[in-house]
Amino acid sequence: MPTPSEKLAQSLEMLHRLQSSHGAAAIRSRDLTRTHRERLLANGFLQEVMKGWYIPSRPDEAKGESTAWYASFWRFSAVYLEERFGRTWCLSPEQSLSLHAGNWTVPRQLVVRSPKARNKVTTLPHGTSLLDLRAALPAAGDVEEKECLRVFSVESALIESSPNCFSRNATDVRAALATIRDASGLLARLLDGGHSTIAGRLAGAFRNGGRDRIADDITRTMSAAGYDVRESDPFTDKPAFVLLARETSPYVNRIRLLWQKMREPIIQRFPKEPGLPRNIAAYMKRVGDAYVTDAYHSLSIEGYRVSTELIERVRGGRWNPEKNEEDRQQRNAMAARGYWQAYQAVQKSVGRVLHGDNPGVVADEDHGSWYREMFAPSVTAGLLKPADLAGYRNAQVYIRRSMHVPLNREAVRDAMPVFFELLRLETHPAVRVVLGHFVFVYIHPYMDGNGRIGRFLMNLMLASGGYPWAVMPVGDRANYMEALEKASVGEDIGPFTELLAGLVERGLAGEPLPAVPTA
Repeated sequence: MPTPSEKLAQSLEMLHRLQSSHGAAAIRSRDLTRTHRERLLANGFLQEVMKGWYIPSRPDEAKGESTAWYASFWRFSAVYLEERFGRTWCLSPEQSLSLHAGNWTVPRQLVVRSPKARNKVTTLPHGTSLLDLRAALPAAGDVEEKECLRVFSVESALIESSPNCFSRNATDVRAALATIRDASGLLARLLDGGHSTIAGRLAGAFRNGGRDRIADDITRTMSAAGYDVRESDPFTDKPAFVLLARETSPYVNRIRLLWQKMREPIIQRFPKEPGLPRNIAAYMKRVGDAYVTDAYHSLSIEGYRVSTELIERVRGGRWNPEKNEEDRQQRNAMAARGYWQAYQAVQKSVGRVLHGDNPGVVADEDHGSWYREMFAPSVTAGLLKPADLAGYRNAQVYIRRSMHVPLNREAVRDAMPVFFELLRLETHPAVRVVLGHFVFVYIHPYMDGNGRIGRFLMNLMLASGGYPWAVMPVGDRANYMEALEKASVGEDIGPFTELLAGLVERGLAGEPLPAVPTA
C-alpha cells in the first residue's frame, strides 16, 4: 500500500510530465485524473483559476498569494483562448501595441476579439478579467504571434487603436511608433481602407516625435490619392528627444521614454543636493558606520532572518563556513556574509564618486563586482553553482505579488547598456537617485539580489549629490513595494520619489538611521 508521500510523488510525476511535454501553464481538468488533481490541489501544487482550469503553484505560497497567477497569466491566456476560439481570435489593437512596445505588465482586463465571442466578461483571479468582443479579425497578413498570443501587427494596431489610446498609453504608443522604419507599411493599409482621418492622426503622432519625413510621406501620399487629410496631434505633450528608428529593441525605447517622463516630477519633489562633501573621510566613516543598520533592514526587506549578532559576527570575521556547520548550511548566514562583502565593494565605488568619477560610469563598471561579492559565499558553500556568478540572468524572472513582468533575457542585454548611459548622461543627482534604483529593479537583470543592488545604486547616486547614506526601514516595506509597483505598472513615479525624498530629508535634518532590534 503506497504511503501518502508516495501517492503525492505519483501525482507530482504526472504534473511534471504535463509541464515537460508542452510547458503547461494552463492545466485542464481532463489533463489529470480526479485523484491526482485533488491531491495536487490539497498540497498546494495546483491552484484553481476557474471551473475546469488550473495553474501550477508552489506549496510554500501563502493562501491568496498572487505570484503564481501573475507568472502564469500570459501563457494561461494563450492556452485558454486557443481552447475557446481555436485560431479565430486576436488581442485588441491597444493590447497588441503594448506587447509590441515591450510592456508585458499583467492588465486588469485583457480584451480579445473573435467572431465567436459572446461579448462576455470572464472573471479571473486577483482582480483580473477577460473581455471577449465579437468583432472581425484583422486580415491574415496583419496577425502575428508573440509568445503564443495572437496580436495585431504593429502597423494594423496603430491604425485600429482608438484615438484616446495615444494619450492614455503614450509610452507604449511612442515606443511602437519608433519601430516603424518608413511609411510604406502604414500607407498600404491606410490607402486600402481609405482611412483619411486615421492618416491625419498618425501623421500628427509621427511629427510629435520628430519623425517629419514619415509624417510628410503619409499626408502627401494620401493627398495624391485624392484623400483630404487633416493632420492632428493625438498626444497631449511632446517628448524632449527623438527616438531613433534604428533602435531595434522596443524595450530600450520604453526605458528612454520612462526616464524622460519621470524626470520632472522627481526634480520638483526632491530636496536640493548639498554637493560633494569637502571632508571625504568623514563621509566615508558615516557610510561605514551605517553598515549594521543597512544590512539588517535591507536583508530583512528581502525576507532573510538576520540579527545584529549575526551581522557583527560576519563583520568581525567570526563567520567560518569551513569549520562551522551552522554557517555553512544557514541561508541567512550566507546572505549576511555576502552583504558584508558587497558593502565593502560599494564603499570603494562611493569613494570613486566622491573623488569626482562619473557616477554612471562607476555604477556600470562596479555593479558586477557587487553582485559577485554578494553571492560568492553561497558558491563557496556549494549552495549556488560557479556559473551563477557569470552575469545577467539567462531565464525569465517574476517579482513576488507584482503585475509587472521584468524584461526577458534578450531584452536585459539590450536595456542595461542604455540604463547606464542614461545614468552617465543625467545631470541631476535626484534623478540619478530615484531612477537609478527604480529602472534597475524594473529591468531586474539578475535572478536574485536585484533589490539589494538597487538600494546600493540608490546610495551611490545619493553620494554623487552629497546626500547622506539612506536606509529603507523594513517597517516601510509595504509602502516601498507598493510605490515600486505604481511606478512599474502605472508609470507613476510620485509615491516612490516621495518615499525616497522623505528618507533623504530625515538624513539632512540629522535624524538617526532606522533602529535595529537588539535581541
